[in-house]
Amino acid sequence: MGISLKRLMEKLDDELQPGLFRDYCPNGLQVEGKQDINRIVTGVTACQALIDKAIELQADAVFVHHGYFWKGEDATITGMKRRRVEALLRHNISLIAYHLPLDGHPTMGNNAQLATLMQWSTEGGMDSAPRPIGNWGTVRKTQTVKALSEQLQQQLGREPLVIEGGSHDIKTVAWCTGGAQKMIEQAHALGVDAYVSGEISESTVHFARENGIHYFSAGHHATERYGVQAVGAWLEQEYDIEHLFVDIPSPV
Repeated sequence: MGISLKRLMEKLDDELQPGLFRDYCPNGLQVEGKQDINRIVTGVTACQALIDKAIELQADAVFVHHGYFWKGEDATITGMKRRRVEALLRHNISLIAYHLPLDGHPTMGNNAQLATLMQWSTEGGMDSAPRPIGNWGTVRKTQTVKALSEQLQQQLGREPLVIEGGSHDIKTVAWCTGGAQKMIEQAHALGVDAYVSGEISESTVHFARENGIHYFSAGHHATERYGVQAVGAWLEQEYDIEHLFVDIPSPV
């Protein structure tokens, strides 16, 4: 049972292809722990609560979407970051993080998983990259704004903030999980009826209203819970690793 840390990282890099992305953080192994992995905990963000739960569950590694060492942040290991890293090192737990590569994976990625959850048919990417960040397609059947909002709430467990861009129903939709509100401009250029992402900015409201595109802010955390779970399930099936998903609630 289990897999070596070295082999695990080779498999993850091969599957998630971090070299295809220009990212804001290092993708892959961020904190090195024990060399044999039998139990892995997945979660959205490597916050202290997730680390504490991983310690309680006696995990060998933690796999997240939001890890550490972001470009532009203070590089010193002090305060909150020191406490987090110290806890991982003290308990010999590896921290593994993939950001954009997890958004863009064609089947296990956050965007692919959201489409599956919402039963959207993917027609293409929002950009021309080999693994695009954001997709567009069609809903299962034409919906009103209210109906799509209710479906998002039912599937994600969080009521979305909705900005109506007119009175039209929704047949075509573009989506990008997390903090991708600025990509509404790309969604509009594609000519879709609606755009769904995680967060919203003040300017997003006016863009949606003035350009006739419905906008749904469905939650950064809520839209990005599913990629890490998919990767964990894949590792469990392919490499006989025990996988436990830990959801640390976040209102954002």
